[in-house]
Amino acid sequence: MKKIVVVEALKMALEKKLYEAQEAANSARQDAIHEQSAAETQYDSLSIESGYLAEGQSERVEQAHRAINAFESVFKAEVNDAVSEGALIKLSDEEGAHFWYFIGPVEGGLKIMILEAQVLVLTLQSPLGVALKEKVLGDDVEFEFNGSKQVFYIDEVL
Repeated sequence: MKKIVVVEALKMALEKKLYEAQEAANSARQDAIHEQSAAETQYDSLSIESGYLAEGQSERVEQAHRAINAFESVFKAEVNDAVSEGALIKLSDEEGAHFWYFIGPVEGGLKIMILEAQVLVLTLQSPLGVALKEKVLGDDVEFEFNGSKQVFYIDEVL
């Protein structure tokens, strides 16, 4: 797998997330100021609820902008042989199954598909990220998951 392809796919996924957040925020703002949202009685809270929703959606837009900015610096970072932010790693388990992870600063859990392979964004603060931090090609990685010990082998660090 080529890291540049993963980086471009991640950029597109983050831009899509930003676009969706912007659309939701615009819709919520329009609902909040629409004439049908005006309170008809002192107990009518539709306009207040619409305002809170618009505020929350605007916060999602800000979070998306922060994520894009955080990834920009990681995309440009040089990666050495050790697992660190910006690394694309391939792990295999004891049964021989392969897993691809991109070590990102935020957005852990974001998934992208590259051909037939899924790449999952992983942060170094996650349980697997903590176990992987500073490991190098060929190392075994052990960590607890759902009450059982998992063992992975680092096949590639790009």
